[in-house]
Amino acid sequence: QVQLVESGGGLVQPGGSLRLSCAASGIIFSPDYMGWYRQAPGKQREWVASILNRASTNYADSVKGRFTISRDNANNTMYLQMNSLKPEDTAVYYCKMYYGRDYWGQGTQVTVSS
Repeated sequence: QVQLVESGGGLVQPGGSLRLSCAASGIIFSPDYMGWYRQAPGKQREWVASILNRASTNYADSVKGRFTISRDNANNTMYLQMNSLKPEDTAVYYCKMYYGRDYWGQGTQVTVSS
């Protein structure tokens, strides 16, 4: 059974950092596409960053220069290093993988507040 499990969320002050992880299980080969999305209260889910199997990365303008996406194919894990966090980064963060179809994790809460 294919599953994605996120971890690493929490409460952080503005300007702080967090590192999210997304571990994939039940897969045989590395997925071509993995990405991070987020959903703030009362807003639609939005794309944050993505990374292809060949390590090509893309970022939303709102996080460019502050967030870094990476993946460890040997351990089927994707990461999101988030620096210089702002209150507007507060959201539930989800990881997504394309492996024949879209798979989503359960989400991890990130709260940026003083």
